[in-house]
Amino acid sequence: MDTIFALSSGRPPAAISVIRISGPKAHEAGERIAGLLPETRTTAVRELRHPATGELLDEALVLRFDGPASSTGEDIVEFQCHGGRAVVDSLLSALDGLDGLRLAEPGEFTRRAFENGRIDLTEAEGLADLIEAETESQRKAALALAEGGLRKQIAGWQERLLGLSAEAERAIDYAEEGEDAADSGLSRDCGALASELSEWLSRPRVEPLKDGVRVVVAGPPNAGKSSLINAIAGQERAIVTDIPGTTRDHIEVPLALAGTPIVLTDTAGLRETEDQVEAIGVARAESLVESADVLIWLGEPDSTPTHARLIRVHPKADLLSEVHAGAIPVSSLTGEGLPALLEAVGELAKSMLPAGDAIALNRRQARHIGEAADALVHAAKTSDPVLIAEDLRLGRNAFDRLTGRAGVEDVLDALFSRFCLGK
Repeated sequence: MDTIFALSSGRPPAAISVIRISGPKAHEAGERIAGLLPETRTTAVRELRHPATGELLDEALVLRFDGPASSTGEDIVEFQCHGGRAVVDSLLSALDGLDGLRLAEPGEFTRRAFENGRIDLTEAEGLADLIEAETESQRKAALALAEGGLRKQIAGWQERLLGLSAEAERAIDYAEEGEDAADSGLSRDCGALASELSEWLSRPRVEPLKDGVRVVVAGPPNAGKSSLINAIAGQERAIVTDIPGTTRDHIEVPLALAGTPIVLTDTAGLRETEDQVEAIGVARAESLVESADVLIWLGEPDSTPTHARLIRVHPKADLLSEVHAGAIPVSSLTGEGLPALLEAVGELAKSMLPAGDAIALNRRQARHIGEAADALVHAAKTSDPVLIAEDLRLGRNAFDRLTGRAGVEDVLDALFSRFCLGK
């Protein structure tokens, strides 16, 4: 295996830069440049010299880690050097000239940690999310994954599954004539674990936290949707005219509402139309209404779509008109009702986000936990221990895909490409 190196801190200039080397020749490379390395997991100040010319490149703090007890599971050397561009470039150039060393690819240090069993796939996903986190809530959710919160939970589930599998095998080999899995409690225990997994699947997911809660504003043409979007955004983001059908495609406005990330979406007016372009916009609007996390409806009560998180708005409240029962009167012109509307949106949006530092599943994780839950549900309905054993095997395979032990090659390249160089 190649020994890799990269700048692991931000691009210079900086006060300090960290250059990391990992692989079978890491210690040899470190000695070629820094001389005698310190004891493992200790630091020492060393002169860094070019291995070919002996030229002094910098004086830096040197750290040594011995595999497998390192972040990558391999031998590691780190140089904490001065963060000038010339210093960093000279050290990287010196390392590039050593046999058996090459510049790391983005995410390769973390990928080696995964491949060497230092972390599982859920922890790697947490690290990627942590690097990309822009809000405090995103940081907490990512850290819960990166620190192994989900891994520990999965380990408990896997241990229980193995126990159930052992019980199923015992029932196959040694069950008395006439005894079935229900009599031994095996089916009941499968159902209990399935219920626990289903409870996890019902929790808020991480996608709304990362991508923003999708708040869709919908209704008939000229209902005031675009004006409302502009009023909430505080700027002219959507074109407003008296001509019906002005908005022909959806417009997205990312916002933070009391610290909650949302994506406010303006849509084409919902109506029958002969205009081919407008018809495409209407079709997209109907699709967005169905997929909305929160729906703000500006139409008549009798045409209100069915939605789990619906807010009905009586628009143009500055005009004299009867307010529909259950609707929030709002005027985009005067600002009347906007605080009440935003409060209602914020409450519904927060209900979709994980609480505090709770572990939130992403789509991939939820899919595999769902596969395991389905297998356990089927096992709970079965009395034949042979069939139960097969269902439990499928459940174990789903957990192996969840943690990255099997069947995830198509996921790895996409995941680790999200990491920066040197991570």
